[in-house]
Amino acid sequence: MKLLSINVGLPREVQWQGDSIRTSIFKAPVTGRVRVATLNLFGDQQSDLSVHGGIDKAVYAYPSEHYDFWRKELPGTDLPWGIFGENFTTQGLLEDAVHIGDRLRVGSAEFVVTQPRMPCFKLGIRFGRSDMVKRFHHSGRSGYYLAVLREGEVAAGDTMEFIARDEQGVTVSDVLRLYRGDTANQDLLHRVTELPALPENWRGYFRKRLLEPDV
Repeated sequence: MKLLSINVGLPREVQWQGDSIRTSIFKAPVTGRVRVATLNLFGDQQSDLSVHGGIDKAVYAYPSEHYDFWRKELPGTDLPWGIFGENFTTQGLLEDAVHIGDRLRVGSAEFVVTQPRMPCFKLGIRFGRSDMVKRFHHSGRSGYYLAVLREGEVAAGDTMEFIARDEQGVTVSDVLRLYRGDTANQDLLHRVTELPALPENWRGYFRKRLLEPDV
């Protein structure tokens, strides 16, 4: 398991469908060791803190394995590391094998997996395609957010290792499937509502699904 690329970006103003939009979706790879702080990486900044960033979404990780899928889906599109807005482009850490609450060490920093990524319309800006958010959701290739447990430094090429696996064993893919409406597994739905690492807004949503399964 490896960190292939570290990607950062600062807010910028772009034109989209006749409006001026402030966004940090444009991430680019950086070299050398990068400082990891509680809220983000050095050189990275979120534009709209009401929906992006914060302790639970300090770092966004996206598996490099998904890039082959997108090359087939979007032929002719240039797909450099970081194009999905990810801070970490990873290898060997897919959503169906990573649990909510798993703890990871990368370089001298430590992280905990918190939630899948639900992109906003700005992903469409990055690709210049208004259908990109719908395509992303439909693909099931969400990536996941990390909270920072221990500040430190990371670099491309660093090993990513588990230092603890969450005992509930609920994967990022499990949460994504439940969110997309597959709530037949009531035991799984109940376990998700009790995951300490999953942010309260997610747990509250799933508690409501337990009480009102047809909603």
